Amino acid sequence: MAALAIGARRSFNRLNYKSKLNVGERMRHQHFVCAGLTLALAALGIHGAVAQDSIKVGLIMPMTGAVAAAGREAVDGAKLYIAQHGDTVAGKKIELIVRDDASVPDNAKRLAQELIVNDKVNFFGAGFTPSAMSMAPLVTEAKVPSVIMISGTSVVTERSPYYVRASFTLGQQSGIMADYAIQNGSKKVVMILSDWAPGAEAGKVFQQNFIKGGGQVLDTLKVPLANPDFSPFLQRAHDLAPDTLFVFVPAGQAGTFAKQFAERGMDKSGIKLVGPGDIVDDDDLPNAGTTLNGVVTAGFYSAAHPSMLNKQYVAGYQKATGHRANFISVGGYDGMHLIYAALQKTNGNADANAVVNAMEGMKWESPRGPVSIDPDTREIVQNVYIRKVEMVNGQPWAIEIKTFPAVKDPLKAVAAK
Repeated sequence: MAALAIGARRSFNRLNYKSKLNVGERMRHQHFVCAGLTLALAALGIHGAVAQDSIKVGLIMPMTGAVAAAGREAVDGAKLYIAQHGDTVAGKKIELIVRDDASVPDNAKRLAQELIVNDKVNFFGAGFTPSAMSMAPLVTEAKVPSVIMISGTSVVTERSPYYVRASFTLGQQSGIMADYAIQNGSKKVVMILSDWAPGAEAGKVFQQNFIKGGGQVLDTLKVPLANPDFSPFLQRAHDLAPDTLFVFVPAGQAGTFAKQFAERGMDKSGIKLVGPGDIVDDDDLPNAGTTLNGVVTAGFYSAAHPSMLNKQYVAGYQKATGHRANFISVGGYDGMHLIYAALQKTNGNADANAVVNAMEGMKWESPRGPVSIDPDTREIVQNVYIRKVEMVNGQPWAIEIKTFPAVKDPLKAVAAK
């Protein structure tokens, strides 16, 4: 009875989600409802219809453009999960529908609308932060349970009660990285951050923890997201003479950063390079040579993670794609696990409230280690590892040297106090 009461309360909260929006958000939300009333009614009809024999999962990912590699990795991870676990769950056939938003939020919103109305999808897999944010009103109105497979921005899950995260938050990694840097002698830092929401969040949490630990932030340098040239920012950072450089760049740009970091001789300057796991992305590391040797990061996944499950995952991913598995691919893989496991718990019922209730509190063993979904925030709880880049059999790998277990999103943890 208690479990039923909790589930009923969560469902009621979702149905009353609009009443919790602030005034500005409520006005925008009302405008959207008026403009898209026909769509909302159609979608509600779709998801209230008789149970289907198939379950359609729409992945809206950047398959072209500057961050196409990340979209490819998330989709490949999702496909590998289906290949390993079969395309049927709870008697329902799983159909994967992939759409390319080219990292353009308006594209993501349009594609979400088309997938709801024309394809009658039962689930979404969402990619980068701007696209996930743009899709959120549609997800909420049409009641489509959606798994965040790439975005690491904390606020995203607050944009819809039907968002559940299978990826990470940057705060989970950045706060731990700051604490570790202080403990290992860092006192003066310059931050180089991609100029968008994830970069701001990574910098915010790192700075809070670094200053709290007695460190000093000399400057924060913001790099344009599109077509970045890191050279002038690296020169500015070098001129400020910090002992540590904290860097966040999105997956897909780490290789460019590493090259320009080495070209300016900063890999031999004595300045320690630290950051979240993105800067030593496993997809880029094989081409980095010795450039990033010794770089320390805080991340939730490394292809070098020593568990047997991960070794099997890495081998399967390499065979299927020709690439080394990375943290983005694991978001797609675990995202599909969430969908499968929820459908098993609901006996194939894809009703949004039933599915999200099933996902809340879920625990499983991932290639990254033990993970769970926080029942209060719908955020992933996971280990964060301090890793150091080392050469193994002639290849650079992010080797785990310390584990911080069961890390929650720190921004939501603070807000809950």
